[in-house]
Amino acid sequence: MSKSLLFAIDIHTQEVIVSGSSKGSNKINFIERIVQSDNVMFYNAVQTLTSISKSSSFDMDIFKEMDKVCQMMYRKHKESK
Repeated sequence: MSKSLLFAIDIHTQEVIVSGSSKGSNKINFIERIVQSDNVMFYNAVQTLTSISKSSSFDMDIFKEMDKVCQMMYRKHKESK
């Protein structure tokens, strides 16, 4: 089974919360928190993804593409560490 990454913003701590879930599973596993100052561009991308999901004119295609951007940015962030 492949793993999906899930992203959320903690507005109180200004962090991205990264979690993972196996496809077909309801179980979500915490992976890490990334402070905004550690990767501002990634934080802003996840913030945009969150805004898209809350939009009254929600568009699944736009959401999926922005999620792909966030996934790629997270992979790049991990590679740079």
